[in-house]
Amino acid sequence: MKRAGAILSTLLLIILLGGFLYMKPLMPIITGYAAKNLSSGIFVGNRTQESLEATDLNFSFIRFVKNSVDSRSKSVKSRFLWHTSRTTFVNGYGSILVNDYTVGDIQARPYPIVPHLPEHPDTIAWPMGDLIADTIPSGIDLQQLNMAMEQAFVDTIPYKGTFAVMVTYKGQPVAERYAEGFGPENLFLSWSMAKSFTNALTGIMVKEGKLELDAPADIEEWQQDERRQITIRHLMQMNSGLEWNEDYGNSSDVNNMLHKEGDMAKFAISKQLEYAPGSVFEYASGSTNIVSSLMRKAIGNDADYLAFPREKLFNRIGMRSATFEVDASGTFVGSSYLYASLRDYTRFGLLYLNNGNWLGEQILPDDWVEYTTTAANGSDGNYGAFFWLNKTGKEYPDVPRDMFCCRGHDGQFIYIIPSKELVIVRTGFSKEGEFDQNGFLAGILDAIR
Repeated sequence: MKRAGAILSTLLLIILLGGFLYMKPLMPIITGYAAKNLSSGIFVGNRTQESLEATDLNFSFIRFVKNSVDSRSKSVKSRFLWHTSRTTFVNGYGSILVNDYTVGDIQARPYPIVPHLPEHPDTIAWPMGDLIADTIPSGIDLQQLNMAMEQAFVDTIPYKGTFAVMVTYKGQPVAERYAEGFGPENLFLSWSMAKSFTNALTGIMVKEGKLELDAPADIEEWQQDERRQITIRHLMQMNSGLEWNEDYGNSSDVNNMLHKEGDMAKFAISKQLEYAPGSVFEYASGSTNIVSSLMRKAIGNDADYLAFPREKLFNRIGMRSATFEVDASGTFVGSSYLYASLRDYTRFGLLYLNNGNWLGEQILPDDWVEYTTTAANGSDGNYGAFFWLNKTGKEYPDVPRDMFCCRGHDGQFIYIIPSKELVIVRTGFSKEGEFDQNGFLAGILDAIR
């Protein structure tokens, strides 16, 4: 009996030790995910703690995290077992996980207060404002469109988790709908749709002569090895050759970067070369944050860099609501963290539908959308430059091949279909297999005569 008890105790200790070793690297990811998404969802997205915990945070270990929200300081502390993560808030720049830097360090950065566009957008004509004409463009079956919208909001698989949808045809909004508990006042998390905004900001800097796509990336750490061959084009087309693991379900590179690192670009820059630059496609959020840091370096002044998205993009295309969040080091999280209203995401789609031109002003280089939608080497026609493509029709067989889109984790999409003059935005919370993108788009396309 004593021997059996000793064996049982040893086995129990082994199990406990194994559990501890398994959970230890995951703890900052679990609590960091909860703290960051809850804080931004409340203080940027205008949602409630109850709504976020019931939907966006109601999975895996995340659902067991204990969250404490301080409305006065606009901060969140999230605790699970022995680990706690916390955020701090900077007006205009979002909620920031406190990693590697103190709250004082983060708050002391030179965040400029950039004037937004004039208020009262309801008095300004669409698309610069929200005054939308009553007339509907010819060539659309509104009854069929309404059926497609109803389908998108049934909230059962394969159409589960929709928060909001907007359809714009020939530049004119023809459908806009929100799930219960959401409305025009809400700002929705982009996740990886932010990469496409980083595409736009890069294009503006290329147009201004501040960045070159095919020049070696200006990164000192890379100059002594083969990484010196990596260009911004390689980074944007996701074939830099750098080692990367984009698996969101474990202690992967992307999870470690987003939830443990104060300087996300520095973490990505430290990765070693796995393939020759330009040869192999490997989707990597770290590549986008490297580009964001290269923009910061090229601008050379943090106040100017922090003002750049609003001055050069958001204000120019009517995106009053947009908030691009920074990491603890002060670099925009170009891979993942932008918040905007449904209508502002639609405006961004219209910029690309119109080849980078906004009401007569060429915001992006003349050939930028062509570059953006050229298939990256190794991507099998599925990826361009920080945008997803439909060249082969494998994922979207019932959608025109010229469709390209911004795509974010858990079901965020801006679809741009030039041949049909359509921009379609869908936000929500849908795990893989819960929302049929092809069927959703096909239903809307059936409404176009």
